Amino acid sequence: MTSHPFIMNIQFCMQRFLPSEFGMDPARMGHALEPGRITFDEKMEIRRAIEEGNIPHTYISANCFAAYFVPNLCQMRTLLPPKEKVHVYGDGNVKAIFVDEDDIAAYTIKCVDDPRALNKTIYLRPQENILSQNELIAKWEKLSGKVLKKIPIPIDEFLASMKGTDLANQVGIGHYYHIFYEGCLTNFDIRDDGEEEASLLYPEVQYTRMDEYMQRYL
Repeated sequence: MTSHPFIMNIQFCMQRFLPSEFGMDPARMGHALEPGRITFDEKMEIRRAIEEGNIPHTYISANCFAAYFVPNLCQMRTLLPPKEKVHVYGDGNVKAIFVDEDDIAAYTIKCVDDPRALNKTIYLRPQENILSQNELIAKWEKLSGKVLKKIPIPIDEFLASMKGTDLANQVGIGHYYHIFYEGCLTNFDIRDDGEEEASLLYPEVQYTRMDEYMQRYL
């Protein structure tokens, strides 16, 4: 794997490499649904090359970028708040993690030369932003003063919606399934020696809470 062209290009000039992963931790997504699984498989191929080439690194697991999940209340195919109704994944109680993009950048910069983050996976889990879809909806309803009609989507119906659609939609549905039905962002504890949680490492970062983030959409 050290003969990987990517590794050959950076092996002797890199002080710390932060691959552009973010999102879900590919090391925990070996079971992911096709066709979206290829995203994680390719990231893991790069990880193996990094580690076998002894490249100093930090992996950032940033979870859900707020701009793509928060204003739309986790609705697919739109980035704007729903006006009348909202589709709820299952019972809506599975926890996910939402992080402002500026905060992702702030935590990432903190990691760049921190020896505590060397050769580790850093998970971004700001405590007050660990929320279920129902909790996110409730925050928006409180801010906007408008109650939305909730339309639950059972798991079988959600997965069936993948059939006959284009590749990008199939990948999106698969990833949403893992986040909002399976709970892949929160169904494990950070315990391994090679893992750290960003808000514990850097308590000085004043991260944006999601009710504050939503105010720009009023």
